[in-house]
Amino acid sequence: MANNGRRSVKMKKGPTVGTGGHGRKALEGKGPTPKAEDRPYHKAHKSKQLAERSAAKRGTGTRNAGARSGPKGRATEEVVTGRNSVVEALRAGIPAKALHVAIRIEMDDRVKESLKLAAERGIPLLETGKPELDRMTDDAIHQGLVLQIPPYEYQDAYELAEETIASWKKGHVANAPLFVALDGITDPRNLGAIIRSVSAFSGHGVIVPERRSVGVTASAWKTSAGAAVRVPVARAANLNSTLKAFKNMGIYVLGLDGDGDVSLPDLALATEPVCIVVGSEGKGLSRLVRENCDQIVSIPIDSAMESLNASMAVGISLYEISRQRAAK
Repeated sequence: MANNGRRSVKMKKGPTVGTGGHGRKALEGKGPTPKAEDRPYHKAHKSKQLAERSAAKRGTGTRNAGARSGPKGRATEEVVTGRNSVVEALRAGIPAKALHVAIRIEMDDRVKESLKLAAERGIPLLETGKPELDRMTDDAIHQGLVLQIPPYEYQDAYELAEETIASWKKGHVANAPLFVALDGITDPRNLGAIIRSVSAFSGHGVIVPERRSVGVTASAWKTSAGAAVRVPVARAANLNSTLKAFKNMGIYVLGLDGDGDVSLPDLALATEPVCIVVGSEGKGLSRLVRENCDQIVSIPIDSAMESLNASMAVGISLYEISRQRAAK
């Protein structure tokens, strides 16, 4: 029978060339693309390795005297970005893990000073591409300079108090133990200013709650003007439990509040071991913290002024305590 010039095509069962059957595995994919710093051939990987080796040699950066690493020190690594911020951070002596400098960066006085200060302190200088700087800073304006800050290592509040009291009783510490505890303060600049005041008036440490509280960030380091190197900051898993433990150690807990039952100039406990507790400017001391205080102390101010900034209130209180101790 005629087929009108058409050829019959015999079909085969199974995959044939062009169906993808022979290369099914090749089509399965290789998973998500690794980060630049995890690719051995990428420049960012070498930069990461250099930074880690340098940090290991320096003992993970400058730490507070007596600071120890532990499970409670869970601060995350931060970065300082921008030419003004970076040079000011380096001037203030903030511990740094590495200084990342953009490739072919346009030099000015701030960049030159940053490079000089970093070199003098032995901070690794890493030439980094703009895409990687953008990734590190979440696309913030960095102007080609990024300073990596290592995580702060907090002490345990109970251990810090215990060690300070023991040193005081042995005569290794001249003044009675003096601490400042923060209740509900979230502004790192307040923490930095309080650390600075504690250092100025011979205090022995700052206590911050582990949750819903400010931590030692780059901003706190900067505001402390380097005092965070000298004054240990300790974390308390539960502030109220810590204050109760302090009282059992013989430390008087004094809360600062505008309607206190004792005026600061009339404070009779200044020469004793003391922990000053300060609350946020808006809410003040929380109810439970207030109940755990031995005394509530107020600072005499003009009635037209509702309240003082937390760091200012702490500075005034520390000055008065220092004055009374010197006069003893």
